[in-house]
Amino acid sequence: RTDGKVYLKSFRNKMFFDIDTAELKEGKFTFKGEVDQPLLFGLATEDMNYPVQFFVENTNMDVRISNDGETITVRNSPVNTIFQENTEKVFEEGYDIDSLITKYPASPAAAFYLYRYFTYQLPLDELKATRAKISPELAGCPYVKALDGIIKQLENVKGKLKIIDFWASWCPPCRRENPNVVKAFNEYKDKNFTIVGISLDKDKSKWLKAITDDNLAWTHLSDLKYWDSEIPALYGVRGIPANVLLDPDGVIVAKNITGEDLHKKLKEVIK
Repeated sequence: RTDGKVYLKSFRNKMFFDIDTAELKEGKFTFKGEVDQPLLFGLATEDMNYPVQFFVENTNMDVRISNDGETITVRNSPVNTIFQENTEKVFEEGYDIDSLITKYPASPAAAFYLYRYFTYQLPLDELKATRAKISPELAGCPYVKALDGIIKQLENVKGKLKIIDFWASWCPPCRRENPNVVKAFNEYKDKNFTIVGISLDKDKSKWLKAITDDNLAWTHLSDLKYWDSEIPALYGVRGIPANVLLDPDGVIVAKNITGEDLHKKLKEVIK
């Protein structure tokens, strides 16, 4: 289209949020501003169902959206060259994310791909080795910081079959499911099995009270960011209660197993 509006969208928790709008005149639009560091954003016109993705950095970027709204071309942007070259490749079987990080250790785009698509695909030792190749220049990058947090979480339960349990004190279905989770934990906790609770709470006192009231005697984590928390986004969690079952190497075995199905699956995988 040649007129209308173009929306610039920030990206968090696997979703895009409008942050600025520009007028589209004769097929052209302009956004002006600065970012603290290169980050993923989206662009969409009024008739696009989903935004095209690109990195915003502090250069005079020439951005072009295809007529079908499916692809984007970005010129004068080194980080987008790397991002666009690998947009489809990262989904190919056998893609070597380690080679990408080795080649571009200071690229936020490469770090984003590791964090976004390979955090739970790689065995922990491989994940740590690849993470170690990221340049110290990216220490403040949110994708690297989130990755480091997840690695720390995985190290705490390394070598165990584990459930990552997503819940919140304010969630009635979660609280109703908790006795069932407690029962599973008590039955298998001495068989190399544990649980890590990830709360989507925003009130620390209510979160801690619910842990005590529901007798949740396992490791608990929360950044108290509600639905802006990064960890649920990595697993595609859009509603709670939700969970993932990981084998000792951190590979996903099952998702969203509750009620009797939880006990059946644990009985199946715990010998």
